[in-house]
Amino acid sequence: MRPLNFVLIFIVCIGLVLFSLQNTELATIQLIEGVEFEAPLAIELIAATGVGALLAWLFALLSQLQRIVSARQNMRQIRQQEQRIQELEKDLQQVHQQGQRIQELEGDVEQIHAEEKNNNSKTVVSTPNSPKPEVKPITESENSTENSTENSTENSTEDSEKQADTVQ
Repeated sequence: MRPLNFVLIFIVCIGLVLFSLQNTELATIQLIEGVEFEAPLAIELIAATGVGALLAWLFALLSQLQRIVSARQNMRQIRQQEQRIQELEKDLQQVHQQGQRIQELEGDVEQIHAEEKNNNSKTVVSTPNSPKPEVKPITESENSTENSTENSTENSTEDSEKQADTVQ
């Protein structure tokens, strides 16, 4: 990019010199009411071109300073965001560890509930000959058998009462 700029500036300067050599007559410039000066047209054009180049350079410098300030702000924001990301990653790791601990505790709680359920489902059966009670778990089939025998006993008692009423 710099060589291209150099070539363009060189061409403009050569054109300006050739134009100055062709236009040497005097021209009057009035800056403010009552302030005038006369100079050759070529000198006035070179001065105007110089002022324009100076202004362009100042605006370019200003633009570059704005980019530098903006880049510094962006870098500061990036550093702050990276720091925040690291903090959030630490927090995420802690949350993950806490989640694992909670899962372990839930497993322990389930195990305790299962043990309590097993302890509650066992009944104590004692025999007169033995001093120690014998622990025997109750199964569902025994439960249903006991319920059915109780129901059948109740039903047979009701049936016999009905028969006794009909006989009388």
